[in-house]
Amino acid sequence: MSAAESFAWDCPACGRRVPRRVEQCRCGFTRTKPEAAGDLPSADETPRRSGVLLLATGLVLGAALVLALRFALPSPAPVQDASPPNRQPPGQAETPDSVAPEAALPGDAVSSAAALAGGAPVGSPMASPPLDAPPAPPAALEDVVARTLPGVVSIRAGASRGTGFFVRPNLVLTNAHVVDRHLAVQLQTGSITYTARVVSLSAGTDLALLEVFNPNPQQATLRLGSFKDVRPGQEVVAIGSAFGVLSNTVTRGIVSAVRSAGDVTLIQTDAAINPGNSGGPLVNRRGVVIGVNSMRVAERGGQGVAFAVAIDHAAPLLSGRTAPATSTPLQGLNRVMEGTSDAATIRERGTQAYRAAIETAARKAGELDAFWTRYAPACVSRAASAGDRAWFAVFEPDGVRISISSAYDCEEWLRVTRTNANTVRHELTQAAEAARRQGVYPGVMRDLRRQYRLEWAGF
Repeated sequence: MSAAESFAWDCPACGRRVPRRVEQCRCGFTRTKPEAAGDLPSADETPRRSGVLLLATGLVLGAALVLALRFALPSPAPVQDASPPNRQPPGQAETPDSVAPEAALPGDAVSSAAALAGGAPVGSPMASPPLDAPPAPPAALEDVVARTLPGVVSIRAGASRGTGFFVRPNLVLTNAHVVDRHLAVQLQTGSITYTARVVSLSAGTDLALLEVFNPNPQQATLRLGSFKDVRPGQEVVAIGSAFGVLSNTVTRGIVSAVRSAGDVTLIQTDAAINPGNSGGPLVNRRGVVIGVNSMRVAERGGQGVAFAVAIDHAAPLLSGRTAPATSTPLQGLNRVMEGTSDAATIRERGTQAYRAAIETAARKAGELDAFWTRYAPACVSRAASAGDRAWFAVFEPDGVRISISSAYDCEEWLRVTRTNANTVRHELTQAAEAARRQGVYPGVMRDLRRQYRLEWAGF
């Protein structure tokens, strides 16, 4: 069909060709149903219809592009608000304020790119909070031992052997039963030998503090911790001089329990503690001292049961104080394991009180020893031998005769000596009476006096 024919229609009544824009022929025939196929818009309708078509086509393509991007680049899920939801009263519509303000937009290109990369961008709502750094792994056991050994010493006190460790370049901590009754001891660390004196001793906690003569300022020391940080099951290392001759002996174990034995806190461990290890350090995997190795239990077929005095009990000694205790660690442990009657408990307390009085008197007696040794050769012509110390002669009637040819004022010296000696005697007499009232056996009191060289028939 030509272009001219497409713009006209044939009237069926008269056969005339009528323009398509005219609906009625001259003969009066009216076209009621135009042909569907082949109908083309008139010239004035074409621009309008073309604009509408282009607009619709653009909208469809735009929608298709948005949908394609939305499915191709998945957006992160919105962050839920941690606060409780905004509940509306029944029957009331939820307002837009209840929408979480930090929800991620689906079209957020940055968030979408981060999601494709496997994570959210730093600072975006999807960024996860930083995790805590993992704790540093414990040091290798051999490294802990290597750092600890230079601060450990072997101790020789007469026939007694034990171990100690430096807490300061001039101070060594050990067990009281290691130094026994000695006032001076020998220390051995590597090839170096020191002489040290006992400056503080606590029988109640079985600890002693030694001061080193001519110390090395560069001497390695050990760091002290606390039993409060100790947990059953944690790994520990005991270092000492096994049997007094095998120095730098290292044994490993765990903390079995932390126990109270009277006034003393003990750390129970299965690390081997043999004779000679007493006084050595019990350290954790960081090389921090948590206890002083003191004893092992070999009775009842027990194996792997040893105890260290908690290092916290060293604080009074390091500050110049001796904390009173009602029993020794061993006695307290015996009560825990076996139990005791009320009378036995009172007797034990009386024994410890008498021991404390003896220790005080022994210090005063030492001062009198020095006073007597300095002036007696010039002032004393004869002294009756009585008891463990030479100045006990002043307790005897006419026990001391003064030399009248001395250049010193010997009469005044003897008066001062008697005054101080009677003070010691009075304190011991009162302590003995109190111990008897608490049921302490006379033989126990006698052994304590002999241990501190305070035995005299008058006591």
